[in-house]
Amino acid sequence: MTDTPLPPELFALTIPADRPLVVVDVDEVLGLFMAGFEDFVGDHGLEMRIDRFALFQNIYRPGEATHVDMSTGKKLFDAFFECNPQRMQVVPGAADALAGLAERATVVILTNAPAVARPARARWLIENDLPYPLVIGAGPKGKPVAALASRTPHPTAFVDDLLHNLDSVQTEAPDVHRFQSVADERLRPFAPSAPDRHARFDSWPDLAGAIALALDLRLS
Repeated sequence: MTDTPLPPELFALTIPADRPLVVVDVDEVLGLFMAGFEDFVGDHGLEMRIDRFALFQNIYRPGEATHVDMSTGKKLFDAFFECNPQRMQVVPGAADALAGLAERATVVILTNAPAVARPARARWLIENDLPYPLVIGAGPKGKPVAALASRTPHPTAFVDDLLHNLDSVQTEAPDVHRFQSVADERLRPFAPSAPDRHARFDSWPDLAGAIALALDLRLS
């Protein structure tokens, strides 16, 4: 299996060498993705039943006991990303917390999403006071994070909700400080975690404090 190429916009980013770096995911970290997607599938006559840490396997036709097939789920997923991410609410405290970190660190948004989602996703970030460089990728995030972290001699922190992305970063960039955060309270009990490998903070005030401590930042 070939490696997923690094996102091309990653190479165009300017990463100051005199500041720490914070790399942050979007869905279920900065944005309440599941709640927004739930509203969207509801407009299509479907319903979300959150009983596992999954996406398409939580979408059902009313009255049916079997979730929709992957093809149906993927079409809805792509349509949501292309046209409707403005329905997603920002996670409480996220914008203020990142603004505080950004006073003393470089912040980069690294999200996996369809390429067509770039304009809408960039607009969502700006509209929610998250005006940071956006990198859209695909696949495990270890190599993109390693490439970003290599641009500064100062420490890097990485935040994601998915265990496989955190494990990927541990493999490719073991010196990066890794933090798991799951915003939707309904998903939290089902989210696979590894607290022995990655610290977990599900609220942004706690998360920002832990990142600041790891990067030796003093928040105002």
